[in-house]
Amino acid sequence: MLAHIFIKTKMKKAIFLTILGILIINFSFGQNIKYLELIDEAWELYEGKEYLKSGQKYAEAFATWGNQGTLDDRYNAACSWALANQPDSSFVQLFKIAESGYYTDLGYITTDSDLNSLHTDERWNEVIGIIKSKRENFDERLVSVLDTIYQTDQGYRWQADEIAEKYGYESEEMKAFVKIIQEQDSINVIKVTKILDERGWLGPDIIGPQGSETIFLVIQHSYPETQEKYLPMMREAVKKGNAYAVHLALLEDRVALGRGEKQIYGSQIGQDQETGEYYVAPLIDPDNVDERREEVGLGPIQDYLSNWGMTWDVEEYKKNLPEIEEKHNR
Repeated sequence: MLAHIFIKTKMKKAIFLTILGILIINFSFGQNIKYLELIDEAWELYEGKEYLKSGQKYAEAFATWGNQGTLDDRYNAACSWALANQPDSSFVQLFKIAESGYYTDLGYITTDSDLNSLHTDERWNEVIGIIKSKRENFDERLVSVLDTIYQTDQGYRWQADEIAEKYGYESEEMKAFVKIIQEQDSINVIKVTKILDERGWLGPDIIGPQGSETIFLVIQHSYPETQEKYLPMMREAVKKGNAYAVHLALLEDRVALGRGEKQIYGSQIGQDQETGEYYVAPLIDPDNVDERREEVGLGPIQDYLSNWGMTWDVEEYKKNLPEIEEKHNR
């Protein structure tokens, strides 16, 4: 049985990551665990209101990755620099975010109080202008609809995470809230499948990166028959550049397991109902899973499993695979 895990990110403003922390860009964390450690330190410094040190720690993290960084981390760095009264450093990050073309949430960035000190700087209007230019071809009505769907999909899961931490995953409170999530998911599926049936799988050039992610999330959280139905459409969308390969990989894994087959990329985590221990759901060709993950833009499986405190030992996994398959298919 698959575990319904609600991972809470440590990042203050998760502007672009899915609930699993999947990156749209190809992010090879495997050779750069130091990046993650420094990002955690930077966030803790922000929480402690040591904004200058936080900004410096973000800069140190980016340096370990060839001056690269995720959009979330760059945005948080911009906030730390702004609060530390270092506008030049803040704008370096904001321009990188705006020019990437992936960040288009004007409502959020223009109301974020962390960035208020930048509003009188002429560069602020330049940043906002770049973001606006990325929205020129957007279907604003559809973007608004999908934004609301996104908030309900992810918002309820954040609440579920808090309830699980307080009462436990097997508590009556948690079970009652899961029913609420399932009801909302059903409503979201009706709305999203109507869009897909009428207009096809639209790309981020029409509905924005978050809109594209929303469609994926809703299908990913739907019943197996719905996932099966729209999987071929998503495959074609990836070929056309209208959907992301990392998202498709997750759906491929979920559909495969739903069919009673083995997953391909190791994205689905199960939980032993007796011991509570997590495990990688049945996986084909474990020896080459990282090669397959790299092809679609996923980082090494060890970095992914660290979210559950797990260690990837391929030989041990292969030895235990028959037992895992039996456990998973109970």
